[in-house]
Amino acid sequence: MDKQVLIGAITKPIMQPALKIKYCLYARKSTESEERQVLSIDSQVKEMLQIAERDGLEIVEIRRESHSAKATGQRSVFNEIINDIQLGKFNGILTWAPDRLSRNAGDLGKLVDLMDEKLLIEIRTFGQRFTDSPNEKFLLMILGSQAKLENDNRGVNVKRGLRTRCEMGLRPGVAPLGYLNEKRSDRKCHVVIDPERASIVKQMFEKVANEHWSGRKIYHWLKFELNFKSKGNHNVSLSNIFLILQTHFYYGVFEYPEKSGNWYTGKHEPIITKELFDRAQSQLKRDQIVRSELKEFAFTKLITCGLCGSGVTADEKFKKRKDGSTIKYVYYGCTRSRDIHCKCGYIREEDLIDQLVKLIDKLDLNEMHMKQKFEEEVVRLNKFQQSFLGTKMIDKTKIKQIDLKDYAKYVLRGGTTIEKREFLSCIKNRLILKNKIVSLEKE
Repeated sequence: MDKQVLIGAITKPIMQPALKIKYCLYARKSTESEERQVLSIDSQVKEMLQIAERDGLEIVEIRRESHSAKATGQRSVFNEIINDIQLGKFNGILTWAPDRLSRNAGDLGKLVDLMDEKLLIEIRTFGQRFTDSPNEKFLLMILGSQAKLENDNRGVNVKRGLRTRCEMGLRPGVAPLGYLNEKRSDRKCHVVIDPERASIVKQMFEKVANEHWSGRKIYHWLKFELNFKSKGNHNVSLSNIFLILQTHFYYGVFEYPEKSGNWYTGKHEPIITKELFDRAQSQLKRDQIVRSELKEFAFTKLITCGLCGSGVTADEKFKKRKDGSTIKYVYYGCTRSRDIHCKCGYIREEDLIDQLVKLIDKLDLNEMHMKQKFEEEVVRLNKFQQSFLGTKMIDKTKIKQIDLKDYAKYVLRGGTTIEKREFLSCIKNRLILKNKIVSLEKE
C-alpha cells in the first residue's frame, strides 16, 4: 500500500503556475491621408482600457505614437516597446488592430521572433488574440502581410494616377513661382498665371539672357529694389533664383519625377519662350566657366569687410606700359554679398602686405604650426644644398634662435601664394578691411 502511494506521488504531474501577462497598451495613428478616418489615439486608448477592465488585464504602460508603419525600424516608440519586451518589462501587447503594430515584414518579423523566444506571450486586439500557437502566429503574419499588400497596391495606384495626370499635361505638386494652383477640387494639378509675380519671373530670364546679369545681381534687384516676395511672403534666396532660372516649366514642358528622363508637354500657359530660356542657360554656363577659372589669391577667405560684414575678394587688373609691356596689379575689396552698395573700397596687394607686416607683432599666431612649417622649409633647403651645391647643412642651433614672426614677414613679402595661404592658416585673429585700412578685430 505504501509502495502504491509512493508510485502515485512520483507519477503525479506537477502543475506549473500560469505565467502572468503584463501588457503594454500601444495606440498608433498613421499620418497617411487614407487613414484619417480611423479612430483617434485617444479613442483607441479608451476602447482598449475598457477591454482591459472587462477581461482583467494588467496594463503596465500606455504608449502612443503618430507615425506610419510602412517602413521598417522608423517608429521610435515601437522600437522602445521591442527593447522593453527583451528586457522583460512586459510580455504582452494590447492594441486596436494588427495593422497598428506593423505594415511591413521587418517589424512583423520582430514580433514573431519575440514570440518564438517566449518573451512575448500574447498580442491582443479588439477582436482577436494571438499567442505562441503556430496557427495564431500564422494568422498574425497573414494579417500583417495583408496590410503591407494594401500599402504596396496603394503606392502603385498613386503612381499610376500621377503618371496619367502628367500625360494630360498636368504637373503634380506645388506650382512654381509665377504660377498659382487652382483651388477647385475638380481641377487638381491645374495652374494659372500669377498676375503679381509672373512678369517678374520673365524679367529675371530677360536680364540674364539680354543684359548678362548674374544670379547675385538678380538677388539684390529682387530684395532691395523691388522688395519682391514669394507666395509665402519670403525673400527669394540666391539658390532658389538659380533653380528658377533652370526650370523648364516656364516655357511649357516639365520632367516628372525630377531626373527621371520622363518629359511631358504642359497644359499651362508658358511665361517665357524656349529661345529665351536657352539663351539664359548659355549665359549661366558662361558664368559658371568664369567662376571655375577664377584664380585663388593669397589673402581671400580671411579678411572681412568692416562696413557690411561681407567677405573680401580679389581681382587682377592689367595695365600696358609705354614700352609695350604689361604689368599686373591685384586688388582686394568687399564682395558686397550683404550690401551691394557697400563703399569699402579697394586696396592693392602690395599695400595690404605692408599693413599685414606691420601687424605681425600684434597677431596671435599658432606658433606650433608656424614652427612645423619653418622646419619643413629648412629640411627642403638642406636637401637642395647637399644635392646641388655640396654645402653643409644648416646648424640646428641657429634655427632655434630665429624669431618665427620674422619668418612670417619673410613669407608675406617673398613667399609663393601657397606659402602665404599656409601662413594665414596660422593666424588666430580675425582681420578687418575698412576704408583701405587693415586692422585686427576688437575683442
